[in-house]
Amino acid sequence: MRQILMHARLFDGRQFHAGKAVTLEDGRIGSIIDSPNALGGYETHDLTGLVLAPGFIDTQVNGGDGVMINGQTSLSDMEIMTDAHRAFGTTSMLPTLISDEWNAMEHVATIIRQVHRHWGEDSSLSAIKGVHFEGPYLNPARKGVHPEHHLRAPEENAIDLITHPDLGVRLVTLAPEKVGPGFIRDCVSHGALVSAGHTAGNYQDMAAAIRAGLHGFTHLFNAMTPMGSREPGVVGSALDDQDTWCGLIADGFHVHPASMRNAIKIKPRGKIMLVTDAMATVGSSETSFTLHGQKVSVNNGRCELADGTLAGSALTMIGAVRNVVELIGLPLSEALRMASRYPASFMRLDTSLGLIAPEYAADLVAFDPATWTVKHTWINGFHRAH
Repeated sequence: MRQILMHARLFDGRQFHAGKAVTLEDGRIGSIIDSPNALGGYETHDLTGLVLAPGFIDTQVNGGDGVMINGQTSLSDMEIMTDAHRAFGTTSMLPTLISDEWNAMEHVATIIRQVHRHWGEDSSLSAIKGVHFEGPYLNPARKGVHPEHHLRAPEENAIDLITHPDLGVRLVTLAPEKVGPGFIRDCVSHGALVSAGHTAGNYQDMAAAIRAGLHGFTHLFNAMTPMGSREPGVVGSALDDQDTWCGLIADGFHVHPASMRNAIKIKPRGKIMLVTDAMATVGSSETSFTLHGQKVSVNNGRCELADGTLAGSALTMIGAVRNVVELIGLPLSEALRMASRYPASFMRLDTSLGLIAPEYAADLVAFDPATWTVKHTWINGFHRAH
């Protein structure tokens, strides 16, 4: 399957190029060349007026188009969800299970294994690179939308389930003060990525977690202790550490633009990535759904419970890119890196994702920068017009 993508404003993950074309060869990037008038043997895509960039990578996706990962999700449900997010430029994701019963965790693990049997086919299921267990080993004091009755200490066989290598990328969000450094060390030694989230810990708790291998912080500023003058808290720890990554929900509701700007200035470049924390309403005409018996509604773009508690988001990745440019004031190039190159590095997939370069996966997005609408995506070279 040979394709050539022509006449776009190309962003390769490092810089913009004009007058260049990209060839795709059997699911991989072939080369970046000067735009020819014609090239025999290639399917041609004319992307005049569009930006062509590495596909977006979202490490926190709870649902889409009416589907939530929580519940007895089927393989077809997963495809519905990935299709919904693909229409907004997401070509790689980690489906995210909000704290639930043990059998729900087992079920999601089973579905992820089934998904990976389809990886590489002409299906949006190929976007699923692993799984994100957000909980249930969290602190009830910072539970957010997570049901308190599902929050608990790790089970004896938790490590085997949440870090099993056949799940692909394994991301675990937990409260370090609730599990201790030993559990974090065990997760890391079994190949999982561990993030701190929904935590009431202090700076010392986070320092111990980082020494044990903590990899990142889930939705920075949200569901964690704030930074104070005498107690830096989780936020202070996240901003102080040079090696960990931070996810950022840039919907304008979870974090004030000034706070986002300051975090981006403080952390080393490349250590803050965009996430959506998207719920079932994304890509759906429905404006509400039920999660663990609670009604979640979208009101003026804000995803919330009846009492106003934020409950995930209605954000899309192209919307997050737009907001980084329009609300925070960053250049488009950096916004695009925050949506692709940086999360690829976080997931340790940056040798195959996050750049348009020879031999990288042909996971691409082409969007209209005037309207912030996605027009084309490619996953493993399989094209879809939107």
